[in-house]
Amino acid sequence: MRDPSQSKGKEVDRSPVDEAECLASPGPPRESAPSSSYEGLQDAVQTFPLPELEGWKNSYADRDYWVHLEIPEFNCICPKTGLPDFATIKISYIPDKLCVELKSLKLYITAFRNVGIFHENVVNRILDDLVHALTPRQLKVVGMFGARGGITTTVVASWPLPPSS
Repeated sequence: MRDPSQSKGKEVDRSPVDEAECLASPGPPRESAPSSSYEGLQDAVQTFPLPELEGWKNSYADRDYWVHLEIPEFNCICPKTGLPDFATIKISYIPDKLCVELKSLKLYITAFRNVGIFHENVVNRILDDLVHALTPRQLKVVGMFGARGGITTTVVASWPLPPSS
C-alpha cells in the first residue's frame, strides 16, 4: 500500500486537529436552496375534469344519520415521480336531501388512477366535489396513503369547518 504522504506535488498536513474546533466550525458555506420543482404541477387541481358524482333522494332527510364509505384500493400518480401512490379513502357524511350514488362514486374514484396529484389535493378535491354534488349536513374525508420513502401520509378534510374557538 502506498503512503499518501509520498504523493507527488501534494503535501499532507499532519498537524494535530482540535476536535472542539471541528465541531464548532459551520463548515463550508451552503448554496441557497433551488426553487421548488413542484411549482405549477397542481395549478388546475380544482378544475381538471372528473366523472360527475350523482345523488339519489334521501328518504330520511328528517333525521341525522351517518353514512361511512371506505375505498381501500384508491390509487393516483405522484406528480413529481410519476410513480403510483396507494391509499385507503374514508368518507363519512350526514346526508341532507341527497345520498351519493355508489356507482358514480366508483367511476369518480377510479378516474384518479391516471391523475398526477398530491395527497393533500386528492382529499380536498374529493371533499369539494362531494359537497358540490350532495350539499350534506356534515362531511369528512380521510386519505391514508401508503408509505413512500418510509413516510405514510394521512390527510383529513371536513365540511363545514368546525367553529373556531
